[in-house]
Amino acid sequence: MSRIVLTQMVAAPSEDVFVFFVPQRMAHWYGPEMRSSFTTQGCGSEFRAGSKVCISGELAKRIFSHIAVVTAFEKPRLFEWRFEDAYGVRGCERWEMERLENSSGAQTLIRFTNEYEIPGRFGRVLDWLLTRHALARRNRDYLDRLARLAERRP
Repeated sequence: MSRIVLTQMVAAPSEDVFVFFVPQRMAHWYGPEMRSSFTTQGCGSEFRAGSKVCISGELAKRIFSHIAVVTAFEKPRLFEWRFEDAYGVRGCERWEMERLENSSGAQTLIRFTNEYEIPGRFGRVLDWLLTRHALARRNRDYLDRLARLAERRP
């Protein structure tokens, strides 16, 4: 299993960051280049542990979708889901938010962990050569976009 861990400091309190962890707002920062949509089961306007989420979209003229199940949800500090797609790629994404106070006000440290497994020998080689680098770059972009939104920057 591959693992990517990234951190992001956000100049906003964790409550302001966590408002983007709802089905109707996640598509704005979590993969907008895919024109993705989130369909949920087992929750209303907010996620909760046990909620099922179907994330679908289009990337490079290819339609994709995968199912995620929310496995941890503690407002405003933790969001985690496990996922699997049609190609057998499965894993877990976890966002942990730690509120920090300093002289300039409240800030949030986000720790994002992405664990995934690509099936087959070829998949492991492809991951080692390409996928892990592309995912790290994509995940960094997601965190930067989330920070801009929470900080209300253009």
